Amino acid sequence: MLGIVPFPMIDPVLVAIGPFAIRWYALAYIVGLVIAWRVVRRLAAAPPACATPEQVDDFLTWAVVGVILGGRLGYVLFYLPGYYLAHPLEALMVWKGGMSFHGGMLGVILATLWFCRRRGIDFFAFVDRVAVPTPIGLFLGRLANFINAELWGRPWDGPWAMVFPTDPDQLPRHPSQLYQAGLEGLLLLAVMAWFGRQERYRARRGFLGGLFLAGYAVARMTGELFRQPDAFLGFLPGGLTMGQVLSLPMLAVGLWAIATSRSRSVR
Repeated sequence: MLGIVPFPMIDPVLVAIGPFAIRWYALAYIVGLVIAWRVVRRLAAAPPACATPEQVDDFLTWAVVGVILGGRLGYVLFYLPGYYLAHPLEALMVWKGGMSFHGGMLGVILATLWFCRRRGIDFFAFVDRVAVPTPIGLFLGRLANFINAELWGRPWDGPWAMVFPTDPDQLPRHPSQLYQAGLEGLLLLAVMAWFGRQERYRARRGFLGGLFLAGYAVARMTGELFRQPDAFLGFLPGGLTMGQVLSLPMLAVGLWAIATSRSRSVR
C-alpha cells in the first residue's frame, strides 16, 4: 500500500436539517447554473448581441428543465433501458441518482431550440453564448462525483492511486473524477473563455457551440481511458466505453459546426 494517497472522507451531505438535506452534488448543479446564467447575460449583450439580459433570465428556467429531464431520460435510455422498461415508475425517482451528461446536453439543446423559436432569437448565436460557461458546471459536477466516491477510475498502482470507500474490491485506482474535472472543466473552460472573449469568434454563429461539443468529446473520451466502466455495462466492442461511444456523435457535430461557422458569420 506504499504510495497510496488517502481518500479525503468528505460527507456527501453538506447540510442536513431533519429530513431535509443539501448534497454537494445538488449544490454543484445549482452553483454551475447560477454562474453560467450570469456569464451568459454578459455574453448575450456583447457584440454582436443576440439576446437581452431579460431574455437570458427567462431562459434559465428552460435550461434547468432541459438539464434535469434530459439528464434523467438520457440515463434511462442510454444506460439501463431494460431495467427501467421493467420498472417504469423508478425512472421518475431522480433522487435515487442516475443522470447522463449527454442526455442533459440534448435536453438543453432542445430547450434552447424551442425557446429561441418562441422568442425570435438566433439559435446558433444563443447556443454559442450558452456553451462558453458550461465547463464550470462540469468541473463542479466532477468534484461532486469525487466527494461522493463514485465513478472512480481503473485499477492502478501509481503514486497517487486511491482506494475509494465505495469500491467493493478495495483496489488502488485512478482518481479519474479529478482528471475529468481538469479536462472537461478547467482546460475546456480556458479554451472556451479565450475564444469567447473575442468578437470575431462570437460573430461566427455556431463556432463556439461546435468548439464546446468537439472539445468536450475529446476531453471525455480521454478521461474514459482512466475511468472504470459502469459495472452493469462493462466495456463495449472494441474496448470502448459508453461515454466514448456517446461522445463520437458530439465530436462529429462539433467539427461540422466549426467548419461551417464562417458561412454563418454576422457581417
